[in-house]
Amino acid sequence: MTEHRSRSAYDGGSVTDRKPDELREVRISRGYTQMTPGSVLVEMGRTMVLCTASFDTDVPPWMRSQGSGWLTAEYSMLPGSSPERVSRSSLSGGRTKEIQRLIGRSLRAVVDLAVMGEAVIRVDCDVLQADGGTRTASITGAWVAVKDAVAAGMASGVLAADPVREHCAAVSVGVVDGIAMLDLDYGRDASAQVDMNVVMTGSGGIIEIQGTAERAPFDRRQLDELLDLATAGIEQLVDAQRRAIDS
Repeated sequence: MTEHRSRSAYDGGSVTDRKPDELREVRISRGYTQMTPGSVLVEMGRTMVLCTASFDTDVPPWMRSQGSGWLTAEYSMLPGSSPERVSRSSLSGGRTKEIQRLIGRSLRAVVDLAVMGEAVIRVDCDVLQADGGTRTASITGAWVAVKDAVAAGMASGVLAADPVREHCAAVSVGVVDGIAMLDLDYGRDASAQVDMNVVMTGSGGIIEIQGTAERAPFDRRQLDELLDLATAGIEQLVDAQRRAIDS
């Protein structure tokens, strides 16, 4: 197992004060489990998500005989991942479906499905511990898991070429007490006046923006400020992905 750990904003189980433009500590541990070709534990502060990626040759019926592949994702929070136990019956709820669709859309945006042939990459993101930003951490970690699964697929002959065109990472931003802040943990997210999730490619292309005013509307100036903050954060996350892959 290899891991990459960034600068520390988290120490000994307690969250320290961070500057508004500072990410939480990021740790990407590859090869975390041994039963899937892509297995990554991604940690953003106290948020921990196990991301795995595996192959299946059974493409959806509507894609058969088209010579193209597919990528799909599932997401769940384990019962003990938050202070209040998460019921297993809630794992198929609307929030879960919305997040797993986001993860799948984000990764498909940087994967050339035609290069895959009739193969499916199945991504699973399981939240072991939640302290805000689970969906964005899932996307960032899942990209690394997909890269490792693709390398294994090419080595075994399942894939003829690498379909991953570029990096994909995501981060949350928000306005807390009138201040634009990067990478919201639960405490900041719960008190945010604006909450936004941003997904981008490694070259700066925008894949998705999910933004909501929790109280009063926000203006274009604040939107631009949040996007600039997210762009800088995602650049750091992509750099962490690169170092993890190269380690």
